[in-house]
Amino acid sequence: MTLRKYALLPLLCLLGFAAGWAQNQTVNQKKTTKEKETMEKQQNNVRFINRAPAGYSHVVEVKGGRTLYIAGQIALDRDGNLVGRGDFRAQVKQVFENLKARLEEGGASFKDVVKLNYYLTDASDLQALRDTRNSYINTENPPASTLVVVKQLVREEYLVEIEAVAVVGE
Repeated sequence: MTLRKYALLPLLCLLGFAAGWAQNQTVNQKKTTKEKETMEKQQNNVRFINRAPAGYSHVVEVKGGRTLYIAGQIALDRDGNLVGRGDFRAQVKQVFENLKARLEEGGASFKDVVKLNYYLTDASDLQALRDTRNSYINTENPPASTLVVVKQLVREEYLVEIEAVAVVGE
């Protein structure tokens, strides 16, 4: 009889442990499922509000997702050489190509861009900027934008610099 008690004790402990573990797994699985559902609802929850006729949105609302902040891009190629010295259209095209590359490095594309900041040295280049921009961005839901005309960028030969903010799902 004493031997039976000692043999049953580890068995009972094992059963108790297994029951507690199974209950904990069920609770954790429910939490994980609920967390995934919440994340799916939050991902890519971007709303473009009050689109301006000039091709940008006044407000972009973002809930959830992963945010990328892309530093100002200038018209340098992969080797660090200036593209389009004195040619705004060539420079702005190179800048957008650089932005495209940075977005791809972060797992994003222009459809994920929610904000663009432009720095120009000459306001008369605005239409060329818009023409090039519209060939890259989502024109149905354009990003919020700010344009600043500056006296000079970091080097005199740079005519445009653009920075971006993008939001992508996890």
